[in-house]
Amino acid sequence: MSFSQLARSIAESPTLALNEEARLLRERGEAVIHLGIGEPKNKTPINAVLSAAAKLNTGEVKYAPADGNPSLKKAIIRYTEENYDRLVAPENVIVSSGAKQSLFNILYTLLNPQDEVIILAPYWVSYPEIIKMCYGHPVVVTPEDGTFQPRMEDVKEAVTGYTKAIIVNSPNNPSGVVYPKEFIAELVELCESKGIYLIMDDIYHKLVFDEAVAAPVYQFTHKDIEDTHIIVVNGIAKLYGMTGFRIGWVVAPRKMVEIMTNVQAQTTSCPAALEQAAAEGALNGMQSSVESLRLTMQNNRDVIMQELGTFTDVRCVRPSGTFYCMPDFRAYNGNSVELSKFLLKKALVVTVPGKEFGMEGHLRLSFAGTVKDVTEGVARIKWALDPNSPNEIYIGDRKLIRDWL
Repeated sequence: MSFSQLARSIAESPTLALNEEARLLRERGEAVIHLGIGEPKNKTPINAVLSAAAKLNTGEVKYAPADGNPSLKKAIIRYTEENYDRLVAPENVIVSSGAKQSLFNILYTLLNPQDEVIILAPYWVSYPEIIKMCYGHPVVVTPEDGTFQPRMEDVKEAVTGYTKAIIVNSPNNPSGVVYPKEFIAELVELCESKGIYLIMDDIYHKLVFDEAVAAPVYQFTHKDIEDTHIIVVNGIAKLYGMTGFRIGWVVAPRKMVEIMTNVQAQTTSCPAALEQAAAEGALNGMQSSVESLRLTMQNNRDVIMQELGTFTDVRCVRPSGTFYCMPDFRAYNGNSVELSKFLLKKALVVTVPGKEFGMEGHLRLSFAGTVKDVTEGVARIKWALDPNSPNEIYIGDRKLIRDWL
């Protein structure tokens, strides 16, 4: 069989592959703890449920406009005004089947073959692959000081005549770092001056801790929405814990939204009407669910940092947002893929190799689950790796003895 060379070059999603492996282990009765998935345990907000149910009860679940239902776009416009202090028009908004499709639409609309997109390591695993799927080239800027904070001089050095865009995710998946507002301001100035698009992936922007603030990007430009090179991506998956509803959106200049709408119309046609109704309910309803989730994740962050602090040789930058942290395990194994497989085999704990995020020697740990999962999961990792930990542990109803250290 002969397949597309481009399609064959696209890597498997490591997080989805790990989810499937964990599911199969659970089906076999194994006591697996999943610290790899970015999915909170909260229930869907009641307003989202009621809104979706009301739509379903009408029996009229049909095609929607390719760029999203007007009523949902109205809710997004209000959300943008309240959270970004920028009033946009319906023509500046496109709704998609998740923020991932939003990013694909953006890059498909912007890139020509050989165009470059700068991404900041550690980066979300899908950025490089989506860029390649749109015939672009990912250019990675990696901080060398262990802080997960890229230097502006390194970003400027990465810019070439082929640079079309820079993608910024703050709060950052996988590190939990919130970039300083001064850094975002400098990025805006750089992009506006050079005609480079600044794509802000704001999917976690309200999940911040310790009074940290993910600076709203529009505050750093005086340009009109039609003249700016700023593009904002957001969605309901993380802030509302509505991962299965697959609704995201983009705020961008009209001409770009128009082209993105054509792209979307020829691929998925439109976002699902039922899911749009749920998203509208979430955005228009009481926002206490967002704060409740934020407080839960902050508590979980405190727990996982306390547990990781008991290791002999693990360093971890304290997350200021999201529900991830990225400890440095190089003292135990510099190959994160090998280490992740080892922990799954020996301790039945799912982690994500740092290599997938451009940060070898690290593992991404999610604290989106329960406190019990976090504490027990880290305890198992410590048992498997740290020679100063006890030799015996119970996993499920089995007593295991460590015989490899």
